[in-house]
Amino acid sequence: MTDTFISIRGLTKKFDELTALEDVSLDISQGTIFGLVGESGAGKSVLMHTLRGTEGYDPTEGKIIFDVYWCPNCKRVEKRANSNKCPRCNSQMEEKEVDFWNTEDRELRNALRSRISIMLQRTFSLYGDKSALENVMEAIPEPMDRAKKVRKANELLSTVDLSHRTTHIARDLSGGEKQRVVLARQLAKDPILLLADEPTGTLDPISADKVHNAIIDRVNDEDLTVVFATHWPRVIRDIANEGVWLEDGKVKKRGTPSEITDKFIKERPREERKCEIKERKIARIEDVKKYYYSVNRGVVKAVDEVSFDINEKEIFGLVGWSGSGKTSLARMMTGVDPIEEGNIEVRIGDDWVDMSEKGPNNRGRATPHIGFLHQEHSLYPHSTILENLSSSIGTQMPEEFIEIKAKDTLKGLGFKEEKIDKILYEYPKSLSVGEEQRVALAQVLIQEPVLNILDEPAGTLDPITKKEVSESILSARRELESTFMIISHDREFVLQTCDRAALMHNGVIKYIGDPEEAVERLVEKKEVNE
Repeated sequence: MTDTFISIRGLTKKFDELTALEDVSLDISQGTIFGLVGESGAGKSVLMHTLRGTEGYDPTEGKIIFDVYWCPNCKRVEKRANSNKCPRCNSQMEEKEVDFWNTEDRELRNALRSRISIMLQRTFSLYGDKSALENVMEAIPEPMDRAKKVRKANELLSTVDLSHRTTHIARDLSGGEKQRVVLARQLAKDPILLLADEPTGTLDPISADKVHNAIIDRVNDEDLTVVFATHWPRVIRDIANEGVWLEDGKVKKRGTPSEITDKFIKERPREERKCEIKERKIARIEDVKKYYYSVNRGVVKAVDEVSFDINEKEIFGLVGWSGSGKTSLARMMTGVDPIEEGNIEVRIGDDWVDMSEKGPNNRGRATPHIGFLHQEHSLYPHSTILENLSSSIGTQMPEEFIEIKAKDTLKGLGFKEEKIDKILYEYPKSLSVGEEQRVALAQVLIQEPVLNILDEPAGTLDPITKKEVSESILSARRELESTFMIISHDREFVLQTCDRAALMHNGVIKYIGDPEEAVERLVEKKEVNE
């Protein structure tokens, strides 16, 4: 079916003086995957929230109209189909054009909103103490007995290739695995519209392809409509049916996915990185292990006798597929999790500090000197950008110093002076997701750690913002003499940023050396025992 499902007419959205969307008009067909591409701040996420009906995202001007079926008897909204019989109560359904933000029929609007699912960037809305299966079961809205819920939840986890993680507690999953559970939860809600804002940004290429295929299958089998935003232009080219390029909140180009993405990529050439490394070690990891036990799998070797060194001022990449043990290793290196076996040492000044020795809050003694940007990071939504940054370095310092330091750090991350002046006293809601990510990175860099560990720092960013983050890391290495370990599966980002890279698989380091070789093995899924 190709009839228009969503009509967007003259949509403008302003946040105070900031115009996030300007006069956007689009038609989205039912049963298609509609791709959005654009730089950070282009308006992709704002458009998603406006389509979802998120509070605070009501249009300043314009309309969003949904063409749906409505059952007056059981108050259910359905997508248009060959039959207008309600699948829930078998009553006659009525065709409705719903002016989503302006309708006075609140019951109809709420019913429509309940049939729209959304996946947000880097948001893992899971019950941490419940299993993956239980998390998906919790999302199933229709009343059904427990046995049927279990079967449906298990089928959805299989759809996103997580059958081997059904009994695992959510907090113990890797970031990529959590993202797939989130997708399974959204599909469990039986939506007629799925809004997917960078749904595979934190996944390795193999896992990402599996999720993309799951979405395509759902569209084909159930006539689901998907609006999909991604920083990977090839994703839109490969899975979208139609698309649009947003720039500065406006529609720059609409056409076939190939037409849009080819032009988008062509305008953003890659620049070669420059590396400066001192042959002086700042971190030593020797024979580190982290095992845990699973009822289904027995002993799981999350980290298995891992050894490598990181040099001062080096940008060291750690790449691997989802669930390979990267984040588990990082948590031990930062002192968040205890070291079961082996040694991790970090050089502070001229002293080597053993991370197994307890310091403040029962964490490794070097933890205060290690910056850690977790992929599940978030800014304080009710604090200004300046307050978010000042909280990282303490409020005991003079206000003048904090403001200067905050501005210098943001400037080092690629923000223009006029932009800094505009956002410093604004709240995170006014930022694009890419800008929010760079502010989160500033929270780490403003502390001037001796070692910075960044978990997927560019996982959900568009190419131009990704490049800015890469350049800011190189600048911080040069100006602050900082050292980085970057956990990522993003090929371009690793090549732009890292001096060396290690490939990790099933808890084991398979390769250490040239980043080009590491990411080639990652993409092609080569396993080399060296």
